Amino acid sequence: MIRAGLLAASLLLGTAASAAPDLSAVALQAADDLQAASRSLEAADGARNRVKALTGTVEAYENGLAALRAGMRLAARRERALQASLAARDEEISQLLAALTAMGRSPAPLLLLHPSGPIGTARSGMILSDVTPDVQAEVEALRRDLEEIDALRALQTRAGGALASGLQGAQEARTALSQAMSDRKDLPRRFTADPERMRQLLETADSLDGFAAGLMVIEPGIADDTGFETLRGSLPLPVQGVVLRGYRQADAAGVARPGLLIATRPGALVTAPSEGTIRYVGPLLDYGNVMILEPADDVLLVLAGVGTVYGDAGEVVQAGAALGLMGGRAPEGSEFLSEPEESGGAERSETLYIELREGETPVDPTNWFAATQEK
Repeated sequence: MIRAGLLAASLLLGTAASAAPDLSAVALQAADDLQAASRSLEAADGARNRVKALTGTVEAYENGLAALRAGMRLAARRERALQASLAARDEEISQLLAALTAMGRSPAPLLLLHPSGPIGTARSGMILSDVTPDVQAEVEALRRDLEEIDALRALQTRAGGALASGLQGAQEARTALSQAMSDRKDLPRRFTADPERMRQLLETADSLDGFAAGLMVIEPGIADDTGFETLRGSLPLPVQGVVLRGYRQADAAGVARPGLLIATRPGALVTAPSEGTIRYVGPLLDYGNVMILEPADDVLLVLAGVGTVYGDAGEVVQAGAALGLMGGRAPEGSEFLSEPEESGGAERSETLYIELREGETPVDPTNWFAATQEK
């Protein structure tokens, strides 16, 4: 059902957006990703393999739904443009139809006669011969527009069924992933957190700076040499989204934080940009749920604002591993398709804060993530 819907999306793109054929390829690739994820899920043996398969499945759903949404939005915009064009030409079309109707009702011989005699008849024939191709062209253009509107509506109906199925499947995959994460056992660890020292740190820390410094004191330098420095400029963002505020860019209240704020969708999957050790996971100050990774010695990656977090302090995670899910209510069909300007930003209503710290100093994360590099 999902693949059929993505194929419908590619047809939408081919019909309504010849200027953007690359989106058609994205839709087909997303369909292939879903198929591969489904096969790996079925073949998964054991909790750890199941976690990996489910992580891939959630990512594939997100990619596939994004491609499907792009196609359906593009088709809807094209339909609105055609409808507006027809509305603007309403008087012209009415006159054309009236002329065609009158011509159709007149006996053929009368169309060739003129009251002024043979010369007038000849002149009228010459005029008709000049006008007829233009009239025919107008009729053909009108026919093509009406047929395209019908095709767009039919394709949107077909893709709508795939959208509903995809949204349900994505939610089921997220639920299964959460369960699989809780079922994991015997995970690799670099250290075991001291609950009492962590409790004291949480009670005394009054800022992210203070908390991060305290973490490094509790268990300093525990990461292996993972070659993290070589990944500068190539890290994937931990969540699908767009940069809402940059490094030290002030918000509406004038607060400028030394990190990136990513706008993302409710329920979006949060993954590890690189291998690292979980230094802390849980609520922190006013940041909501926080995941702090140590990808290299004396380097901390802070992810704040996660709805559901996975893992425990001391665990080692691989690049691309699931770290949690964003909060918020998952959108339904009409909400999922709504344009950003129409939905008041509800499309990406969740935010993830990213901070990268080297030693005791926050640094600009923009230099590390591929999606934030200047093209």
